[in-house]
Amino acid sequence: MSNSGDIGFDEIASPVKMGNRLWSRTRGDKVIWAAVLLLALVSVLVVYSSTGLLAYKMNKGNTEIYLFKQIVFIAIGLAVIYFSHLVNYTVYARVARILFLISIPLLIYTFFFGVRLNEGSRWIRLPIINLTFQTSDLAKLALFMYLGRLLSKKQDVIKDFRKGFLPVITPVVVICALIAPANLSTALLVGATSMLLLFIGRASAKHLLLTIGVAAVPVILLVTIALSYYDSSEGRSKELPGVLSVGRLPTWIKRVQNFVYSNKEIDKDENYQVNQAKIAISKGGMLGLGPGNSETRNFLPHPYSDFIYAIIIEEYGIIGGAFIILIYLIFLFRCIRIFRKCPYAFGAFLALGLSFTLVIQALINMAVTVNLFPVTGVTLPLVSMGGSSFLFTCLAIGIILSVARNVEQLEGKEPVPEVKA
Repeated sequence: MSNSGDIGFDEIASPVKMGNRLWSRTRGDKVIWAAVLLLALVSVLVVYSSTGLLAYKMNKGNTEIYLFKQIVFIAIGLAVIYFSHLVNYTVYARVARILFLISIPLLIYTFFFGVRLNEGSRWIRLPIINLTFQTSDLAKLALFMYLGRLLSKKQDVIKDFRKGFLPVITPVVVICALIAPANLSTALLVGATSMLLLFIGRASAKHLLLTIGVAAVPVILLVTIALSYYDSSEGRSKELPGVLSVGRLPTWIKRVQNFVYSNKEIDKDENYQVNQAKIAISKGGMLGLGPGNSETRNFLPHPYSDFIYAIIIEEYGIIGGAFIILIYLIFLFRCIRIFRKCPYAFGAFLALGLSFTLVIQALINMAVTVNLFPVTGVTLPLVSMGGSSFLFTCLAIGIILSVARNVEQLEGKEPVPEVKA
């Protein structure tokens, strides 16, 4: 730098050089990296658009505060992906059981002492930093890490019910049972993804069908109750007896009723969220209203999280919505490619399990928005406004990229030691 205080070329070029060095150390599937960056860019645009009114009301006219928060979350999330992808994925096999065992008491603590909202307790508040996080996010991640570890160890006996299937299905039942009272949709998502992973992991179809049959009993019972306690002539739910008014049960019954009878004219107020989402989609048409031009964001509840896909379609049209689906499908395809190329069972199951849960969650979120599925409350991964769920999603992607990085090393004839799970 010159004595006059002018900034020299080296100072200007140093951030570029640092970025180049950082990129040169970045490994893993470049298509997955591109998908993550595209979804992060979409997230910045849509979160900023959908939080304008909320920011104005909550922060005395400062409409950029949530934009800055989202940018900070994305920056932290990308750092989480980067550093977690540098870790050899076999390390995650060592910590999988520990994380799984930690998640069980955390879920129990959350159920009794967590932050309560709408009769459900899903979050715990961290001391000192005063930040809440959803313990089911940690439990999901820990479960699929542990499930990948178990499947890799039990391949020789996986067809045997007592020696193979029972040890593998038990952690799934435990986690789903602990998540379900406060978050039934997440429990069903985890259960369905686990069944799919077990099927690919060569578990007996007979054992899987038996498990699905047992799990379907309470779901069928819930739907039956919801249909029985609906007055079609009045267009509203009947008064529930005391035994059906415990915890989140009335909410689940109401959501099933709203979904089944969503086309009834009298149900407009009861199904307000879905109806506003339909309005947003109809306004978007094929090409959309343009970035930042959403009109429904001021009426649609939670347009920055649960129903952010409706805002995407309203502003970017059906083409924009289809583009988002395409990104998730490309992400899944590349993860399946990692699964097929990984020579070690743990890495293969780990990449597949984590990718399944992210993509299935995305598809369910979008299905809710277009009224193909009852309202669930699950977010759109990497797109909805940041929180603990966003960071755990980034950690899951970092672990997938860790597997991809080691696959690349093997393809480059660089031996990577496999640690016994």
